[in-house]
Amino acid sequence: MTDAPDLDKITLDSIGPRAGMKWGTTPQGIIPAWIADMDFPIAPEIQSALTSRAANDLGYPTWIDQPPAGPLSEAFAEYMELKHGWRPDPGHVRSYTDINQALQILLHVMTSPGDRVAFHTPGYYPFFETCAEMDRPLLPIPMIPEGDSWRFDLDRLAADLADGRCRVLLLVNPHNPTGRVMTRAELTGLAELAERHDLLVLADEIHADLIHGSAEHIPFATILPERTVTLTSATKAFNLGGIRCSAIHVGVPAVRDALDRQPTHIYGAANLLGVEASVAAWRHGGEWLQAVRTVLDRNRHLVAKLLPEGVGYRVPEATYLAWLDFSALNLGEEPADFLLRDAQVRLSPGPAFGPGGDGFARLNFATSGPILEQMLNRLANAITNRVKQV
Repeated sequence: MTDAPDLDKITLDSIGPRAGMKWGTTPQGIIPAWIADMDFPIAPEIQSALTSRAANDLGYPTWIDQPPAGPLSEAFAEYMELKHGWRPDPGHVRSYTDINQALQILLHVMTSPGDRVAFHTPGYYPFFETCAEMDRPLLPIPMIPEGDSWRFDLDRLAADLADGRCRVLLLVNPHNPTGRVMTRAELTGLAELAERHDLLVLADEIHADLIHGSAEHIPFATILPERTVTLTSATKAFNLGGIRCSAIHVGVPAVRDALDRQPTHIYGAANLLGVEASVAAWRHGGEWLQAVRTVLDRNRHLVAKLLPEGVGYRVPEATYLAWLDFSALNLGEEPADFLLRDAQVRLSPGPAFGPGGDGFARLNFATSGPILEQMLNRLANAITNRVKQV
């Protein structure tokens, strides 16, 4: 078991070469804080499950013909009940390689080109790409800064839905990139609009296990079960981005029927090691996750403490992503480009997250205290030097 202090032993000198995209595509000397992978070691329980399986048998699993998602179904249902007080029907669970694939399949079987998709913006950028590629125009729901958090305008959304062209509410909660956790009142308001306008709700809840402080994750399926498909995975909370395994809970009978009418192998299947890792995470990874959440909770406040004056930041209620506002600094260029060059820190550019992203950049703080401090000191020095030159 890796405890919280051990996670802080990771330094730039000790992290060593890594094969993953985050470090493996970043030139030496630059600190990567862009893609949403953690720097922490994988939970020992997950490592053990994977090595045991690899050492024993990588042949066809016994559950390969067990509908609908093999052992993933029951493990998912157990975990949701334990962590979030929601007991989904295991028989309504389906597995895919990741949430992006699941989203594309759902849009393909349940909507037509030209149907609009309501989506909180700024938002997770692969979803923009999916909607553009599939000709499902976006109906933006702007996230509005308010005090130390974010909100959105339900009345405006209601007016925008009046033309009847929107077929889907794509709900990302907890929200990426702002880290906002939606309240019951907000979710109830969205559910009422979904009912009134006959919307299918696709609820991406992949960050649900990364809640901080007093915030509470409320599965949307507990509010509007008959219209909700829940999309999730163990990959985000347990740092397993490369295992290619996700679970969706299909609470809508018409969607289950549409999916089950598809040819059996047309979309592929979650792989053996992906399922093994996910089941191990959900059943045995709790202590590791709690240690990581302790570090992330500290880190979200450390960002606020060490950011230089002039950078806007609302401490996220969930995730390990800081949505930073550089617009007041008048940098004269894209903030992520400036920081990559002058601070040697790689962030995700704000404009990639769609409307509301200009002037922003997203910082991943899922790393050790020493690395985060070094990263933030570099940002502060680069910005201080730029301000002196103006």
